[in-house]
Amino acid sequence: MKNNTLANDRKMTSIFERYLTFWVGLCIVGGIVLGKAAPGMAQKLDSMSILVNGAPVISIPIAICLFFMMYPIMVKIDFASVVKAGKSGKPVFLTLFVNWCIQPFTMYAIAIFCLGFLFRGLIGADAVDMVKMPFGLNLPVGATHGAGTVVLQDNIKVLQIPLWRSYFAGCILLGIAPCTAMVLVWGFLARGNDGLTLVMVAINSLSMLLLYGVLGGFLLGIGKLPVPWQALLLSVATYVALPLVAGYFSRKLIILAKGEQWFREKFLNVLTPITIIALLTTLVLLFSFKGEVILSNPLTILWIAVPLFIQTIMIFGLGYWLAKLLNLTYEDAAPSALIGASNHFEVAIATSVMLFGLSSGAALATVVGVLIEVPVMLMLVGFCKRTRGSFRAASAAELNY
Repeated sequence: MKNNTLANDRKMTSIFERYLTFWVGLCIVGGIVLGKAAPGMAQKLDSMSILVNGAPVISIPIAICLFFMMYPIMVKIDFASVVKAGKSGKPVFLTLFVNWCIQPFTMYAIAIFCLGFLFRGLIGADAVDMVKMPFGLNLPVGATHGAGTVVLQDNIKVLQIPLWRSYFAGCILLGIAPCTAMVLVWGFLARGNDGLTLVMVAINSLSMLLLYGVLGGFLLGIGKLPVPWQALLLSVATYVALPLVAGYFSRKLIILAKGEQWFREKFLNVLTPITIIALLTTLVLLFSFKGEVILSNPLTILWIAVPLFIQTIMIFGLGYWLAKLLNLTYEDAAPSALIGASNHFEVAIATSVMLFGLSSGAALATVVGVLIEVPVMLMLVGFCKRTRGSFRAASAAELNY
């Protein structure tokens, strides 16, 4: 696979992609204004859910938005490229090791230190959040579950947990979601090996099916948070497996009917703004519900952003340093480090909404991940390009696969 293959797919040509941080900021303002003008709108939309045993499990409006966020990402993946991973064993191993053996646990440690100790008093030591009861759990009012207590809210049983733990849960869900979308852009801008980046996108999508729910449940559990195993598995199936399967088969059918050139030059160009519009619509809903929290404590975003920023820089630095130790070329080192530092915030947002609710602090924390993603990753791309000379040069054979 030539290193310039699919370059057009990864250029930040869309005004939405280039200024994603601005659009996210606009959604914050728009959502807060909407929440003030129509305070019942987000609650009403979130109540439009698929119920299982009387409990809301999947918010239909959010599920629709999130499918259109995920499908355009999955349909771009050529899963035939996975078999080429064997030609680049060290960078693939490095990325998988950092993504699944290091990143989830460093995110846990950094988030619990920042949110549970450093900023706990600023967030409010006694501040609480109301989150969904774990799927299938039916405890009486007053019972405890992890760090939560069962209470009634609008005649529905919910868990009352410390607010900082809710933010902490959102950080965990971000930390166990390695990027499979925007990393295509970061790798391209850093002039990395496009073939390796595509291979890792495919492998990460497949590995998330197996590891996201397991690691999420484990880390939430030791963090004394609700462990909704059934909902976690349902979340992975709904927000990863469904668009992945739809993307795989629709890609094959479209290419068969219209050809690969039409698929890349026409079809994918139409999908790119759909992904961003679906993301921004979801964010407006989230912030319309959390407006009061932000207005009463505008520094909330900062408290959540600090551990996410530290995690991003640390994981990138670790991946980049290990790539140097493994004597990787710059073209392999850059995407290997960037893919671990970047987060699959679409899946994290979807999972937090399903597990804890649209109004939860966990959902807000995952949105903050979107807010800092673009400027931080662009900064790291610039660092990669400035330090390119410290890595060995790639041979023609290493670039052309």
